[in-house]
Amino acid sequence: MAARSKPLAWFAAPLICLALAVPARAEPPEQLNTIRDVVLAIHRCWRPPPADKAGPIDITVIVSFNREGAILGHPRISYESQEATDNDRIAYRVAVMEALQRCTPMPFTESLGGAVAGRPFAIPFRNKKYPPRSQEKRAWLLPKIL
Repeated sequence: MAARSKPLAWFAAPLICLALAVPARAEPPEQLNTIRDVVLAIHRCWRPPPADKAGPIDITVIVSFNREGAILGHPRISYESQEATDNDRIAYRVAVMEALQRCTPMPFTESLGGAVAGRPFAIPFRNKKYPPRSQEKRAWLLPKIL
């Protein structure tokens, strides 16, 4: 049985060495083909500030892209939660701008690049923490089964 496994080792060893010697190719980033894809890609890049640095708020940025997916002009904050403090606003503005820097240039398909070039996107970032519903209120809504 040991004699039979030896030829297998002779073939497997060069294949393993060849596989390790060939550098791994980086796959091209997934092409974005719809506006929904663009918004989801930006949201994947977003990292909200830690809870100890800023309270949860909603913020919306308006940004335009060129055909190649790079930011065109300057992004502009169009909405921030009313209850946000100045420190919260600054922390979230920085987080949004860092997300845009991490994500751009966006890998647009040729057709999407032509369709969205120069058009503004209003991208909302929601990070509110809603209080849980009290169990007492829910108890009245649940049907009773006897």
